[in-house]
Amino acid sequence: MNTPINLNHEVEQCFSAQGPLARQWPGYVPRDGQIHMAQAVTQQIQQGGSLVVQAGTGVGKTFAYLVPALLSRERILVSTATKALQEQLFSRDLPALLSVLGIQVQVALLKGRSSYLCVHRMEQTLHQGLLPDPTAVVMLHQVKRWSGVTRSGDVSEVPGLEEQSGLLPLVTSTRENCLGSDCDHWQSCHVNQARREAMQADVVVINHHLFFADWQVKESGVAELLPSVRVVIFDEAHQLNEVGTQFLGVSLTSSALLDLSRDLLVGGLAHAKGLASWQDLASSLQKATKDWRLSLPREPASARHRWRDDGPESVRPEEWAPPWQALDEQLSLCENALQAVAQVHPELERLLDRAQALRATWRLFSSPCDQGVRWAETALGGQIGVHQAPLDLNQSVAGLWGDAPVVEVGDPPPKTWIFTSATLGADDQLKWFTQPCGLSHARTLKVQSPFDYPEQGVLFIPTDMVEPKDPLHSEQVAVLATNVARQLGGRTLVLTTTNRALKEIARILGEDLDQPGDPQVKSQGQHTKRQLMNWFQQGGSPEDPRGCVLVATASFWEGFDVPGDALQAVIIDKLPFAPPDDPLMQAKAEALQSQGKNPFIELHLPDVAVSLQQGAGRLIRTQSDKGVLVICDRRLASANYGKSLLASLPPMRRVLTRAQLEQAMLELGLTKSCTRA
Repeated sequence: MNTPINLNHEVEQCFSAQGPLARQWPGYVPRDGQIHMAQAVTQQIQQGGSLVVQAGTGVGKTFAYLVPALLSRERILVSTATKALQEQLFSRDLPALLSVLGIQVQVALLKGRSSYLCVHRMEQTLHQGLLPDPTAVVMLHQVKRWSGVTRSGDVSEVPGLEEQSGLLPLVTSTRENCLGSDCDHWQSCHVNQARREAMQADVVVINHHLFFADWQVKESGVAELLPSVRVVIFDEAHQLNEVGTQFLGVSLTSSALLDLSRDLLVGGLAHAKGLASWQDLASSLQKATKDWRLSLPREPASARHRWRDDGPESVRPEEWAPPWQALDEQLSLCENALQAVAQVHPELERLLDRAQALRATWRLFSSPCDQGVRWAETALGGQIGVHQAPLDLNQSVAGLWGDAPVVEVGDPPPKTWIFTSATLGADDQLKWFTQPCGLSHARTLKVQSPFDYPEQGVLFIPTDMVEPKDPLHSEQVAVLATNVARQLGGRTLVLTTTNRALKEIARILGEDLDQPGDPQVKSQGQHTKRQLMNWFQQGGSPEDPRGCVLVATASFWEGFDVPGDALQAVIIDKLPFAPPDDPLMQAKAEALQSQGKNPFIELHLPDVAVSLQQGAGRLIRTQSDKGVLVICDRRLASANYGKSLLASLPPMRRVLTRAQLEQAMLELGLTKSCTRA
C-alpha cells in the first residue's frame, strides 16, 4: 500500500457534512474534536513517528484514527486493551467503515493462544475425565459439539463458557504445553490458522497482552508481522504501561504449578505408565503448592506483599522458608522423573521443559532482586504468585517506538505509532502516560469532549460525611446511595476502591432496598462483567424489571459502557489512592525520591486523577445522557490538592447540599418515570 498524495483532502471530505459518513448515517454531524484528531493522525501517518492523543468521551476517536489509517492504504495493526473492544472493532466498526469508504481490504482478528480451542487437549481431557465438577463435564461435551462446526476455534463463541471457567485451560494451549509440529492436529490448528490469516491481512486487530507477550518471546506471529506494518495504533493506551511491565517481568504462580501437576499426571499415565509414580508426584506437588499458598496471610483476599531478600515482608522467614524450599524439592523430583522418560513422547519433553523453567524461576526468586521490583501477591480464589517486573516501560522499550524521525527528502516515512485513550494525564504533555512508556519525544494532543457537561451533569461532594478512613464511611455511602437509587428507580452505579468496601456497601444496600418496588441490588462477582452490564442496561431481568443498583470495584471503573437512561448516577466511595503499602507504588516513590522529586505530586496525584477520570467517565456516554456524579470524599473539597483533582473531572455543575442534589435530579428529569434505555 502507498499513502495517497491527497490523503489530507480525502480525510477532510470523509468527515464533512456532505461526505460519505453523512450520506450513510443521516444523524451524522461533523465534530470539531473528531476532525482535529483525524487531521493530527493524518499528519503523523505522512511523516511517521509517534502521536499521543487524549480524546475525551464522545469525540469519536475510533473513526478519527481508523478513517485516515484506512484511507492511507498502508498496512495497519490496531491493538486494544480488552477483547470486548477488539471484537467491536473487528465485527462492527471496521466492516461499517470499509463499506462507507468503498475500500476492499482483508481484515484479521488475532488473539492469544488461550482464546483458541486446542483439539489435542480437548480430546485428552475427554479421555482422562479429570474434571472439577459435573457442570464442567456438561460444558466439555458442549465444547466438543461446537468444535465440529466452528471455523475460527475462538472459544468465546461457546454459549455459556465464561472467561473464568476452570475448563478453559483444559481445552486451550499455552506456549509451554503446545506440542508444535509434533501435534497430530498441527495442520488444522486454530492458532496457526489465525496467524496465517493475520500474516495475509491488510488490517490486523490484536490486544495489548498479545503484543507484549509476543514481543517478549517472539512466538505468536506479531513479531513477524510488525516489520511489515507501517501504521500501529494503540487504543485504550492508558493500560499500556501496566500490561507491558507485566509481560516484561517474570512470575511464579500457584496456578502454573497446579497446571503442571495436572498435566504431569495426565501425560505420565498416557505415555509412560509404570515408569514413574505419576500419581504420587502430582499429589506431592499439589500439596507443596497448597502449603506455599497458606504461608501468605489470607486476609485481605487480594493483596500485594513487598519483598525482601528472603521473602515477602508480611511473612516471617521461618514460616516462608519451609514451604518455599519444599516447592523446589518437588519440582526437582518431577524434573528427574521426566528426564528419564522425556524421549518417549513429545508431550513428556514439553513437561520436562516446563518443570525446568519453573525451577529456574524458583531459583531466580531465591536470589536477591537486582533490578525492578519484586513482590508476592494473593488473589481472589486463593491463588498466590511471586512477581518481578520493571517499574515502567521506559528502559525496556527504548528503540521500539523510535526517536523523533528525521526524514530526508525522497525517503519513505518511518513507521507511525498512534496512542490514544480518554485518559492519559491531566497536563498538556500527558506525562502520566508518555514518561513511563518511553514516549517523551512523541507529539501530544488533547481533544476535549463535545458534551455539554454543565447542562448534562451535576457533581456533588458530601462534605458532611466522616473521613474515608472512618469505619462508618462505607455505611454512610450506602445510605446516600439508597436515597439516590430510590429517587431514580435504580439506575445507580456505586464504584468502590476496595473489596471490603464493596462487600459492606452491597450488604447495606441489599438490606435497605427491601421494600416492594425498590430497585434490585447486585455486586461484582455475582456474574461476569458482560452479564452485569447487560442486566443493568435492560433495567433488570424481564421477570423483575425494577431498576438496578450495581456495586463494583477494580475493572468496572473503566469499560462499563451503559449509555442512555439506564445509568443516571455514579457514586464513588472515595479518592482512588493506591494502598500505602503497595510494593509497586512504594518502589516508584523511592525511585522518584532518589531523583529529588516529590512522589505525591509526581506519582500519586496523577494516578488518582486518571482513575477519577475513568470512573466519572461511566456517567455521560452520549450527548443526550444526563446524570449525577457523587464523590463521597470530603478531601476533594477541603484538601490543598483537591482543586487539581477537580480540574481533571468533567466540568459538571456542582451542588453543595443534599437538598440541592435532590433538586438537581428533578431539574434534570431524572425520575422514576423516565423511559428506560
